[in-house]
Amino acid sequence: MQYSVVIAGGGPAGLACAKVLAEHGTDVLVLERKSKFGPKVCAGGITWSGLINTIPGQVEEKRFPTQHVFTRMQHARIVEQEPIIATVSREKLGQHMAQLASRAGAVLQTSCQIKKINKHSLLYVDRDSGEEHKVDFDFLVGADGSTSAVRRYLKIPTELLGVGINYQVPRHASEMEWHLDNRFFGNGYGWIFPHTESVSIGAYAGRNTMPAQQLKSGLIKWAKTRGYRLERHWARAEYINYDYRGWEFGNMFLAGDAAGFASGLTGEGIYPAIISGEYIARQLAGIEGDDKSFQRLVRMQKVHTRALKMTGKNSLMTGILAETVTFALRTGMLDVRKLEMAH
Repeated sequence: MQYSVVIAGGGPAGLACAKVLAEHGTDVLVLERKSKFGPKVCAGGITWSGLINTIPGQVEEKRFPTQHVFTRMQHARIVEQEPIIATVSREKLGQHMAQLASRAGAVLQTSCQIKKINKHSLLYVDRDSGEEHKVDFDFLVGADGSTSAVRRYLKIPTELLGVGINYQVPRHASEMEWHLDNRFFGNGYGWIFPHTESVSIGAYAGRNTMPAQQLKSGLIKWAKTRGYRLERHWARAEYINYDYRGWEFGNMFLAGDAAGFASGLTGEGIYPAIISGEYIARQLAGIEGDDKSFQRLVRMQKVHTRALKMTGKNSLMTGILAETVTFALRTGMLDVRKLEMAH
């Protein structure tokens, strides 16, 4: 097989990239490791600035014009006229984006495990049949997540990883909450994100500052204080790569988590994935677009990474920064949108 562009990974970055390329006449193949597009360990939050209004109604679950931020000493209730964050179904989002890419003309294949990468070709195994297939390409886009095979082929190290742990609890809730408490989460945070028929309860922290097992233990203890017995439910975990070291490497490119575009501070991943995927597609297709969004994304990723490194130095610094930021949010000295990757 021969394609102008092969995209490794069918998440938001890969599918966004495939859609733009196909719309502009590029023959493109997407290889997804999982058996279907969409499912991923994720709280499912997407900000107002970060594409809420581009998400169709069947994907969106709940909108929240009010946010609650808790620290050990404070509670900030942030209210805006427009929704600040919405929750979405990652599975429905993936299916929707896959349909758009397919309708545009992209070829999508699931259950594909990449085994070997060369400069202009790769070998993958169909996990259903066990058959091996070789694909030749002019360009390869690595959109294959935090443990990217394309990134490994390029010999780009990944040292800065966050850990997200999520429980999807079948229960109704109405308020979206963020909890900054270094006793449980180090320099990360815990969350309560209501969905339509369930609640996402989880925690995020930098792997270098808090091991995954310690984070899980802290999450379970904290959840009990909020009335949730998480030990009765199944935990899912995912690495989040925020070790950004570039996106263009000859005829190969990295997008989304594979490039390290996720925020190490907030864990935001959907918005950076879509923006970086679309930007790379425009570069390959030679078309003009909103490059300012991509440039802003790169800038904010670096700002978030510096902030995370600063808070990771010691527990006292983490606590002071959490209280300072929350106070500024509570008093209106800081606009919550300035903390977003879309800012």
